[in-house]
Amino acid sequence: MTTVAFHTLGCKVNHYETEGIWNMFKDQGFERVDFEHHADIYVINTCTVTNTGDKKSRQTIRRAVRNNPEAVVCVTGCYAQTSPGEIMEIPGVDVVVGTQNRKKMIEYIEEHQKTREPINGVSNIMKNRVFEEMDVPQFTDRTRASLKIQEGCNNFCTFCIIPWSRGLLRSRDPESVIQQAQKLVDAGYKEIVLTGIHTAGYGEDMNDYNFAMLLRELEEKVEGLMRIRISSIEASQITDEVIEVLDQSKKIVRHLHIPLQSGSDSVLSRMRRKYSTEYYFEKVQKISKALPDLAITSDVIVGFPGETDEEFMETYNFVKKVGYSELHVFPFSRRTGTPAARMDDQVEDDVKNERVHQLIELSNQQAKEYASRYEDEVLEVIPEERVADQDDPDLLVGYTDNYLKVQFKGTPDMIGKIVRVKINKSGYPINEGTFVRVMDHATHSYVKVNA
Repeated sequence: MTTVAFHTLGCKVNHYETEGIWNMFKDQGFERVDFEHHADIYVINTCTVTNTGDKKSRQTIRRAVRNNPEAVVCVTGCYAQTSPGEIMEIPGVDVVVGTQNRKKMIEYIEEHQKTREPINGVSNIMKNRVFEEMDVPQFTDRTRASLKIQEGCNNFCTFCIIPWSRGLLRSRDPESVIQQAQKLVDAGYKEIVLTGIHTAGYGEDMNDYNFAMLLRELEEKVEGLMRIRISSIEASQITDEVIEVLDQSKKIVRHLHIPLQSGSDSVLSRMRRKYSTEYYFEKVQKISKALPDLAITSDVIVGFPGETDEEFMETYNFVKKVGYSELHVFPFSRRTGTPAARMDDQVEDDVKNERVHQLIELSNQQAKEYASRYEDEVLEVIPEERVADQDDPDLLVGYTDNYLKVQFKGTPDMIGKIVRVKINKSGYPINEGTFVRVMDHATHSYVKVNA
């Protein structure tokens, strides 16, 4: 049996797509082996969001070539899409496929095996207006299932290369989304994470359908689905219709990731973000009013070109004002090929690092404050795995619907199920709890078992 090994760099979308590619290989009778093992074919799914992503991708490609110089090495993903020529020059690379036409990957590999000629299967992504369907009915190692609902982005923020690697926004057919969701639930998943490059932009390329309508249909039509999580939503996408759906839903979780990037209007303008802090705050207030226990997480870039001490403090104070449950803080990284990389007044690394440190301290404080609201409460948790703790092999860890990470004593058969856990001790990054009950999924009621 021909063996294939995969390595994925970068975001959740890449991980989802690797599962889709593996599914195609599996259907053709291939056997999957670990990437560090000797394989007949290596598939590297690359990332290009930063220059470091490019560098790590190149290192991984070379590692595959070293593992088995006779193997077919196939490179796909965002770095492959933006720099196919660069990748073709790496000795040992045989096939390059970008972020489209992955259905042709096995065909390209077979063609290469016949001709021994390298194949560049990358074409202009900007001309593509169709979502590439991939069947992912289950995941190799996940208790939460991702479901990719759209591709591409029309925003062209000055720091971001992604529209050039993913193309313009295109949505998956609603019927296909519902069918895929049902397959995942039938495979035993209780929670589905809706994901994409610009997830809640779903439907912006359609005339008579939108994201709110998709959420409604998922809730109504997918039998057995317990939790729907939205991976990310822009402030401008929090429409009154979306708020209404969230308010009425019994399945959409109390957690939204709403990217901020900066809390300074002048920096947002240089980033070419399409909102002001006032607009963002209004949306957050509106959604928090509809969903009082909502956990809001976000991304912030510090040290963007020209960011002054005053602008940084505007961000710091704005983050304080919003009160996030968790923040992902990144120092600005000069991505070659983006307008921001060419801007004057690049901020010194030591200044960036100091600002990152300050914001992370604030974020940790806010996360602890948010978690403390749930001390002594009983929350629903989906355990994802055992904690790597030699002293206590019965410790499980998982997430509540409002994205609190909780560890508690339990049994391995609880992994992937919905259980009720009492939070005894809140904290960050982890909360400690006691198992109370497990859900009987046939009746959707809770039963007491001895853990």
